[in-house]
Amino acid sequence: MKVSNDSDLHRLVDDFLGHLVVEKSLSVLTVRNYRHYLTRFLAWMEENSIPLSPLKIDLDMVSRFRLYLANLKDRDGSPIKKATQTYHVIALRSFLRYLITRRDLPVLNPDKIDLPKTESRVIEFLNAEQLARLLNSPQISDEIGLRDKVILELFFSTGLRVSELTKLNRDQINLDTQEFSIKGKGNKVRLVFISDTAASWLKRYLAARKDDYRPLFIRYSRDRSEIKQGEKMRLTPRSVERIVKKYSKKAGLPFDAHPHTLRHSFATDLLIQGADLRSVQEMLGHESIRTTQVYTHVTNKHLKEVYRKYHSRK
Repeated sequence: MKVSNDSDLHRLVDDFLGHLVVEKSLSVLTVRNYRHYLTRFLAWMEENSIPLSPLKIDLDMVSRFRLYLANLKDRDGSPIKKATQTYHVIALRSFLRYLITRRDLPVLNPDKIDLPKTESRVIEFLNAEQLARLLNSPQISDEIGLRDKVILELFFSTGLRVSELTKLNRDQINLDTQEFSIKGKGNKVRLVFISDTAASWLKRYLAARKDDYRPLFIRYSRDRSEIKQGEKMRLTPRSVERIVKKYSKKAGLPFDAHPHTLRHSFATDLLIQGADLRSVQEMLGHESIRTTQVYTHVTNKHLKEVYRKYHSRK
């Protein structure tokens, strides 16, 4: 393939993003992030009068771009996080690998671009008292409050990602067996279980619904003209994130909880109660056990308690 003009690199990025959607089945959020990182890289090339050709990308250019990222300020004036800087490099490496394997272009070998050593992730999760406050914070006197209650209960009961939860339909969940199948990242299908408590609240919520929309979680609007829009009534991931944040503030939590905070709490609770790492990996839908191992760090406190309880020398 001959690269002949400045528009080629933009087009190749678009082709790469399409490849991530169609062939890699990555989530909309992941693809959006890749687009953001690569668009920033192309904008930086333009600002530095570097021809927008993939053949112009070399180690010196990548080093200069990383220096630019290190000095880049966020909206609040603080430097962007090192993890975010690393994500830019990961996106660039993936793009270069695509150009080599799918486009047969003689571009820079992505393996020559080293990734910085990252610090261990700090996992935020809720203890039993914080979790109880959060789950009990919605007022269930109306359908909106009942919906929000079920959202929180289902997050902690299942460990679902926010994108997975918002895709659920009413007919998807078997309340008799209290389980359902879901297609997660990479189109990987896994079985999800629901606790007795979450199932009870879900039954109550469905019984209160007076509509026939397929989405399990819908938005409520005062504009009655939206009633017949069907699928458009489905709650978006961003809306659910705002709901969780709203109740974390109402519950007086020491930090803003997010849907992933409840996912972390789900995994941590399982490990503390004695679940093995492989089973937790399956329930979370992690492709690699290494992703799940991050939770072993947050259970160290539990290990210390076990040590003091069972070790013969007090």
